[in-house]
Amino acid sequence: MSSDPLHRAFGDLLSKIEREHGFRGALYRQRCLLRRVAVRMRARGLADPKEYALLLDSDPDEYNELLRVLTINVSKFFRNPDTWEVIRERVLPGLAERERPLAIWSAGSAAGEEAYSIAILLYELLGGENGKGLKGISIVGTDIDRAVLEQAKRARYPEVALSETPPQLRQRWFSVREPYRLKPVIRSLVEFKRLDILASRPEFDADLILCRNLLIYLDRKAQEQVFRMFVDVLRQGGFLVLGRVEGLARPVRRKFEVVSARERIYRKR
Repeated sequence: MSSDPLHRAFGDLLSKIEREHGFRGALYRQRCLLRRVAVRMRARGLADPKEYALLLDSDPDEYNELLRVLTINVSKFFRNPDTWEVIRERVLPGLAERERPLAIWSAGSAAGEEAYSIAILLYELLGGENGKGLKGISIVGTDIDRAVLEQAKRARYPEVALSETPPQLRQRWFSVREPYRLKPVIRSLVEFKRLDILASRPEFDADLILCRNLLIYLDRKAQEQVFRMFVDVLRQGGFLVLGRVEGLARPVRRKFEVVSARERIYRKR
């Protein structure tokens, strides 16, 4: 953070948010965070971070809106269809053959689109009659934002969230009108929990981790911290799926083999 007064004031504001809400802004790319704070300040007609901090003290709704902006909750069902095709063809069949129950983690799950997408593919692959083939499979979506987790549990979505969903899956698993409601049998496969991946790891080991388009907002040190945690959480032979503009941090590359370089899919050695 720069030493000029404006940046010091922004730094004080981010420290306040971490102290009061646990959002560890120091580990995110500072330029991105400052842009997002500035957007909310302009929306409220303020130019001074100190005045905005006072507004946060008096307006809980603004605090909630700021946290939603900072935690970047943007997703779609089956976002980047080519990635999901590789998951369907080269990741899930191998996992399905394992004798132990599977554990799947969607890290930074936002409103649940990613976690529910993997649940749909698993049901298509293993469900059979009444989903009996899915017994023992655990799918957990985590996010730092409590409000967006509540949205995920409700499983109701606008048109844009389904814009990349294959038509046959859309017809099979969603209601016909907006807001589009996900069928209960898919909703029942996914559990949502609050978790800050910069502060702790989940209370389980995983066979598949999906963490797409979250790490790009972290600085290098924080990225390496998260990757070390992923190595610890993933079982041997487990898979890691990143966003297309993301890649493995150098310190952990030797821990993985590449499944698809283009789609950023890796397998733990």
